[in-house]
Amino acid sequence: MLFDTHAHYDDIAFEEDRDALLHALPEQGIGWVVDPGCDVESSRTAVAIAKAHPHVYAAVGYQPEECGAYTEERLAEIAALAREHREQVVAIGEIGLDYHWPDNPERELQKRCFRDHLALAQELDLPVIVHDRDAHQDSMAIIREFPKVRGVFHCYSGSVEDAKMLVRLGWNLSFTGVITFKNARKALEVVAMLPEERIMLETDAPYLAPEPNRGKRNDSRNLRYIRDKMAEIRGVAPEQIEAATTKNALEFFGLSWKLREN
Repeated sequence: MLFDTHAHYDDIAFEEDRDALLHALPEQGIGWVVDPGCDVESSRTAVAIAKAHPHVYAAVGYQPEECGAYTEERLAEIAALAREHREQVVAIGEIGLDYHWPDNPERELQKRCFRDHLALAQELDLPVIVHDRDAHQDSMAIIREFPKVRGVFHCYSGSVEDAKMLVRLGWNLSFTGVITFKNARKALEVVAMLPEERIMLETDAPYLAPEPNRGKRNDSRNLRYIRDKMAEIRGVAPEQIEAATTKNALEFFGLSWKLREN
């Protein structure tokens, strides 16, 4: 069974068929999903979805593009969600830095929000899901301030050298349908060199659908294309990638006991 470690089923793109789609995933080889929130409202929705579907889990937090409204009071709401729904909430995220768009929240606010969430993750002993876009050096510097926190850089787009540093720090990297795109050279180099125990798979649904479905609404059923491309890059069987990435994800999110159920 595959584990989609990052899919936004709280998104409005799934409003019409969310429950039916999620209900059918186990029959289609998707054993588990993590839905990460991007602010208080979407984090609440992610928790509600997880409560309704036992194979779905939630992460809670402020995505950097959404942190314009971030306050200490909002952080307290995120913390309450994580504390009160421990069966569903398996990570803090998605959090991080995004310097790509000029109208994104100002950088110092993003950094404060990022640090506050890392401190919360440390307090609650939860892993973090990091969004890093055009902010890699600042992202790396801030996570080094929290050596007790473990996490994953989702949709990893950094260099091989930074990937090696993250591995040395004990972090994971996850990959989306981007690795199936023709211009994805840097990501392919990273996929090829990573230790097997540090790799995870994600769709980032409804975004970043892989080939051959690029441009369409993405969902967890497309995870098999990412698995197959990763197997091709690494020169191994798809079944090996599936087994390794699922094991990694279950361990990362504190669900390794589920390995004994299957």
